[in-house]
Amino acid sequence: MQVHLSALGCRLNEAELQNWANSFQRLGLSLTSEADAADLIVLNTCAVTAEAARKSRQTVRRFHRANPQARKVVTGCYASLEPEEVAQIMGVDLVVANEDKDILVEKAKQLLEIPAMPEFATEPGESALFARNRERAFIKIQDGCRYRCTYCIVTVARGEEKSRTIQDLIDEINQLHAEGVQEIVLAGVHVGGYGSDIDSSLYELVETILAETEMPRIRFASVEPWDLGENFFELFANPRLMPHMHLPIQSGADTVLRRMSRRCKTSSFSELVRQARTQVPGFNVTTDVIVGFPGETDEEFEQTMQYIEAVGFGHIHIFTYSDREGTKAARLPGKISKDVKKERSHRLHELAAKLKAKELEQQVGMTVPVLWESSNQYTEDGNQRYFGYTPNYHKVAVEIPSNLSPERLILNTRINGVDAENGFLNGVIIDEVPQRESPVIDVKTIA
Repeated sequence: MQVHLSALGCRLNEAELQNWANSFQRLGLSLTSEADAADLIVLNTCAVTAEAARKSRQTVRRFHRANPQARKVVTGCYASLEPEEVAQIMGVDLVVANEDKDILVEKAKQLLEIPAMPEFATEPGESALFARNRERAFIKIQDGCRYRCTYCIVTVARGEEKSRTIQDLIDEINQLHAEGVQEIVLAGVHVGGYGSDIDSSLYELVETILAETEMPRIRFASVEPWDLGENFFELFANPRLMPHMHLPIQSGADTVLRRMSRRCKTSSFSELVRQARTQVPGFNVTTDVIVGFPGETDEEFEQTMQYIEAVGFGHIHIFTYSDREGTKAARLPGKISKDVKKERSHRLHELAAKLKAKELEQQVGMTVPVLWESSNQYTEDGNQRYFGYTPNYHKVAVEIPSNLSPERLILNTRINGVDAENGFLNGVIIDEVPQRESPVIDVKTIA
């Protein structure tokens, strides 16, 4: 049997796919990137916004139209919040709540009568991870969140905090590195809260990863700014920790942050960014901002615009607020009209683009190690275009002869320009690029 795994939303959902991929492979099942070729489809849904829930429903229906014979398992936050609604969608065979994700594979096996063929699972070969991503692995370090930001439905869907043991994580990381993974991303619902339930901490976990693994590149998914102690950035003295963090601010107005029940003030966030940039050269801070939160006045929005420009960010995820039933924010007065939210979002996107362009221009002339990803893009002159990421998480492109391949390698690259229209860097690999191991396919995708 072939299994197709798909996720919407956060990096934690991606990390969970990786765990299921390994478990399905141990049962002797194969993975496929094509949903219409699968016998079983697993969709990890999102519900962070009403739009995310709508997209989750659409994706389930699209999978069913493309492959009505496949058995379908739906899980994730949308499936946990609206299990009866999901169960009624045509084609859904099994709904698995977040609290049962650890046994999703077993549930699928039992309820859908998936045959187990362990003799195939013992054959040598690449990890199931490589069917999804050959360079980077998302490591789920914990689940759940003890905080209750007023706009957030995810903490309701995910439940209480639950951390994995350090030894379990070390074993997983060492196994992934042995299989050729070059970079990991530590992911969770509340990454900074790691260890709260097992007498540990994110700091201790990172220290141990640096001491007991040889993973070349280590990153973090979104981390709440109030979770980082004064000495946290000392860890970045080790160059294996990549100089980038995604620290969500959500608003540049303290009055809005209070209505959101955020545990961080703008002044303390600015100080945190200052520490990071002082202690770690070239440190890139990216963030989230919610536009049109209930009660957001023109003055508060202008404060946000001024604050965002003053701090400066390499990239901003901009979310237009929408009510989510079950959250406190949905009951707050002072709803903002769609037109006002649209206008504010447009202005903030323009500012974000300006800040990103400024950040990218500062990279030109540098030589940095880039982890190169797989590629199926060809240029009109027959070269192949590859994309990778700098240590501080800026996307960079190179064009090289199609008989060479930098895939899954970390190679020194000189940044020589900015593609302003598409928002990435252009570069030239200065290390030797090895010959391609497999023949070049004839069918070309013109970039």
